[in-house]
Amino acid sequence: MAKKIVVIGAGAAGMMAAITAGKTADVLLIEKNDRVGKKLFITGKGRCNVTNAGDADVFFNSVVTNSKFMYSSFYSFDNNMVMDFLEKASCPLKVERGGRVFPVSDHSSDVIGAFKMLINRNHNIKLLTDSKVLQIKCEDGQVTGVVIQEKENKKNREIDCDAVIVATGGMSYPLTGSTGDGYKWAEKCGHTIKELSPSLVPFEIEEKCCRDMMGLSLKNVDLHIKCGKKKIFDEQGEMLFTHFGISGPTVLSASCHLKGEGCRLMLDLKPALESEKLEARILRDLEQYQNRSMENALVDLLPRSMIPVVLRRLDISPEMQANSLTKQKRRTLVELLKAFPIDITGKRPVSEAIITSGGVKVSEIDPKTMESKLVTGLYFAGEIIDCDAYTGGFNLQIAWATAYAAGMAVR
Repeated sequence: MAKKIVVIGAGAAGMMAAITAGKTADVLLIEKNDRVGKKLFITGKGRCNVTNAGDADVFFNSVVTNSKFMYSSFYSFDNNMVMDFLEKASCPLKVERGGRVFPVSDHSSDVIGAFKMLINRNHNIKLLTDSKVLQIKCEDGQVTGVVIQEKENKKNREIDCDAVIVATGGMSYPLTGSTGDGYKWAEKCGHTIKELSPSLVPFEIEEKCCRDMMGLSLKNVDLHIKCGKKKIFDEQGEMLFTHFGISGPTVLSASCHLKGEGCRLMLDLKPALESEKLEARILRDLEQYQNRSMENALVDLLPRSMIPVVLRRLDISPEMQANSLTKQKRRTLVELLKAFPIDITGKRPVSEAIITSGGVKVSEIDPKTMESKLVTGLYFAGEIIDCDAYTGGFNLQIAWATAYAAGMAVR
């Protein structure tokens, strides 16, 4: 007799787990929304960055939390297998800058459509939408079933099963259904939940200067962060000033490492130039525009909206003539451009985060099968696990690989 499996959550991990398990087992895929893939729909700004085409080293170097936990599942279902899986499901893919993989159509709906097709074609899989799981039932350290509430009749119903795969996501984008239910069930089953925090999220900054530069995008700047004396991040890339602080690809990556408070960010606005060369460059500009005001003498060096901010920090009048700038002030200008300080007050809320950092403690999960080491028949897949990565398709790869491992193991 075929095993009876319940998969909770029809997002990326849940659909992959259901399709994998459904090759030999009877699967009930439960989704509390009225449709599948609601969060997947908005992933990658609606384009859905399904994975990354880089090699294994690129993947493991991009997994920020618990990369070793991913070894077995990644090699069982790596990025090439994910791409092959989607293309065979009539979703052609393309590779863009940084190895990011997208559907050729640039529409996340095509990725969701591929999964829906595979689910609909498999008679072993039953999809139940608009239904909320209230409880995972366990007896003597063994999963026995779930209790659900169907939207239509508001009645509670018990469903017996041999195993449950929890693929409920994290707490980011709660409007898509990721409201942290899975963490509560895991805790009730005895699991430890590592502290939850927003990740891949912008920073809030106290200084008024960010609002003064709102909308300014900087490319090829070096961003490094210190918390106390410890440097936790150093990377070159793009960033953006906003009304609340700073955002952009490099900032989102930095947020993966920021766990505490009292951290200071330093921007090297001219990483390609050593201090001596930068000073020589500034001196040339000042000589060229010697009869201009300082506000107009720095137009070749800095974006317009940044010049007043820099001058104000150095206590230099914008109207002062360029040839009046002292050698000492010129050197402090160099120092500021090489280490522009910004005090971080915190991250934006988890509702604005791309993913949730933290989750079910990995030492309590078998990395080969994703089965709980505490409760037989209880499995986890995707963002609910304490494992997260940078942007670029790596978090979805975590979801696919862990879901495949769980789906294979329950069959």
